[in-house]
Amino acid sequence: MSTSATLDARQVTVSSETFVRSLERGLAVIKAFDADHPRLTLSDVARRTGLTRAAARRFLLTLVELGYVHAADGVFSLRPRVLELGWAYLSGLPLLDVTRPHMERLSTEVHESVSVSVLDGDDLVYVGRVQARKIMRVAIDVGTRLPAYCTSMGRVLLAHLPPAELTDYLRRVRLDALTEHTVTDADLLADALAQVRADGYAVVDQELELGLRSMAAPLHGRGGEVVAALNVAAPLERGSLDEIRDELLPPLLAAARACEADLLAH
Repeated sequence: MSTSATLDARQVTVSSETFVRSLERGLAVIKAFDADHPRLTLSDVARRTGLTRAAARRFLLTLVELGYVHAADGVFSLRPRVLELGWAYLSGLPLLDVTRPHMERLSTEVHESVSVSVLDGDDLVYVGRVQARKIMRVAIDVGTRLPAYCTSMGRVLLAHLPPAELTDYLRRVRLDALTEHTVTDADLLADALAQVRADGYAVVDQELELGLRSMAAPLHGRGGEVVAALNVAAPLERGSLDEIRDELLPPLLAAARACEADLLAH
């Protein structure tokens, strides 16, 4: 396909004539299932999606026919085939191939979990993760979505948005207090993001979950833009914030630079 024929997704506006409501509803049915609700009845799906029972039934039976949903004794659950939907995106990300070895080395070095994420709307989405062999209070895996404003990776990604986009974000975002430490004032958040840009990394202390600290570094692409964020998280018991910063930040920044070097060479 020629460059002139390629559509820029940022320039595409979906009108009422082109928006496919049935597709939206079908995806809502799939998203009704999660780790806390792996098995749902028809009534459960209707309630969680806001669909009528008749509509929910049609979508569920279609998904059963397509192989994405399993049905037994009036209870529905997702089938492994649904992974194809996410794999189509993940398999097209050279970011994962490049960062995975560095994430594994970093996790082994610091004995903590390491993740990489991208920004999707107002949330960050985990697209890669190396889990340390320890019990963590926060259940996170690839595909997990978290608010960007109260996470270290989210702040790295927000801090490097174009100014107009960041202004729009700060104007519309709802800053809920997830813990007593969460920044809930837009002006204070703007100051924190400015500090992230100046420092070249972000540190978040128990704003997402009590007892959890994390720090993140940006990953730049070929054009110098920030394409993702790399982070390491540590429990409170590991030491003071200064001690954790001294221990984890240097290897995190080194891993980020190694990832960027491989991204440029890829």
